[in-house]
Amino acid sequence: MIDVPRLVVAAPASGTGKTTVTTGLMAAFAQRGLRVSPHKVGPDYIDPGYHALATGRPGRNLDAYMCGTDLVGPLFAHGAQGCDLAVVEGVMGLYDGASGQGELASTAQVSKLLRAPVVLVVDASSQSRSVAALVHGFASFDPQVRIGGVILNKVGSDRHEELLRDALEEAGMPVLGALRRAEGVTTPSRHLGLVPVAERHQDATAAVAAMAETVRRGCDLDALWALARTAPPVDASPWDPAEAVRVRPVDGARPVIAVAGGPAFSFLYAEHPELLAAAGAEVAVFDPLRDERLPEGTAGLVIGGGFPEVYVGELAANEPLRAAVAALAASGAPLAAECAGLLYLARSLDGEPMCAVVPGDARMSGRLTLGYRDAVAVSDSPLAAAGTRMRGHEFHRTVLEPGAGAVPAWGLRGPQPRVEGFVIGGVHASYLHTHWAAEPGVAARFVEHAGRSRAAGATGAAVPPQGRARSCAG
Repeated sequence: MIDVPRLVVAAPASGTGKTTVTTGLMAAFAQRGLRVSPHKVGPDYIDPGYHALATGRPGRNLDAYMCGTDLVGPLFAHGAQGCDLAVVEGVMGLYDGASGQGELASTAQVSKLLRAPVVLVVDASSQSRSVAALVHGFASFDPQVRIGGVILNKVGSDRHEELLRDALEEAGMPVLGALRRAEGVTTPSRHLGLVPVAERHQDATAAVAAMAETVRRGCDLDALWALARTAPPVDASPWDPAEAVRVRPVDGARPVIAVAGGPAFSFLYAEHPELLAAAGAEVAVFDPLRDERLPEGTAGLVIGGGFPEVYVGELAANEPLRAAVAALAASGAPLAAECAGLLYLARSLDGEPMCAVVPGDARMSGRLTLGYRDAVAVSDSPLAAAGTRMRGHEFHRTVLEPGAGAVPAWGLRGPQPRVEGFVIGGVHASYLHTHWAAEPGVAARFVEHAGRSRAAGATGAAVPPQGRARSCAG
């Protein structure tokens, strides 16, 4: 049963200041001594980094497309255990979700699944009385979505605020805050959105403090806290990674799974290392920008997403680590790489040498590839057996020109079906980001292969190769 006070912060559209307001609210409530649980609707990796900085807890994603609606409540409860308040940042506009699939994966859907009141952040910079019509439309569009109040952002003056408040009072909508235009609390962006916290920790810390101060001055925190406490209980038990993987770790030494981190590889859902540990692994985080060796005893490697294109020179210069990754792959040990990890395993990235595990060369392009995907594994690998179905998300501005010598990892279904990614020996590398909580067996399978790899390394035996391909039809 979920019985924690909670708020969903939404907006009519992207670019209204949702992340600034949400992060400021989280930090302001944390400064009051509350234990705040941070959450983000959708597949975004960057905003949860700012949420974690504001609250001191891992930012967690609630994605009804990748994980299914049945897991939204349990994953939320897992993150919110022991907390006094949960704050959920929405995605895009309140009613925007998976393209062409109604409310699926929208902020509105998540708010209903969590029975949480919504705080609507409105960019008021170019309107006055019309704000009431805008908010009325959003409040009446779906009667099951409960908008409990509005925070006005980018208010120009006292007179502007007065006009906005009068209009919303006439419409019967509470104003829970009014924030002035404040350049000091913006965060820098580039080709894929905000710059992650891992790349600017000191500046990001100062920015979060500024957000908290802006929200503290401009919002009625007592009214927001009272609104959060109106959320009724939800019948959902906390997700448990140990129950999810349904394996009993063997006695003795646990296989070491190295997980790439640091500024270049900061995209990984919090549940992935939890699942690996629950399946019997010892998770060891390392930084490919600084560490010249893999963690001692590494029997498997996970490389998530991030921005290797920003650090391509430093990654190329770390020749000892590139050689160690290539040697690990050649041994047959399991490697799982997503998006940025795929680029790092390629022969080259923007002309700079990478690990040369994947037969292909990657480069930046001017084209954004973005969207949810339905996928089926078309090849056996240490991550997924052929036929495993998962949902994922693509988000990149790079292309990889493949060479020969690999079978595909995924078949992507849809109006234009295609195969994607690589399976080579124990390597599974792909542009597709997936959420392992939706298919926890992949973590158990990966750890099992790592255990075999460690045992084979101890005895000198060869690790059986992977790579049986099958049709992606269906």
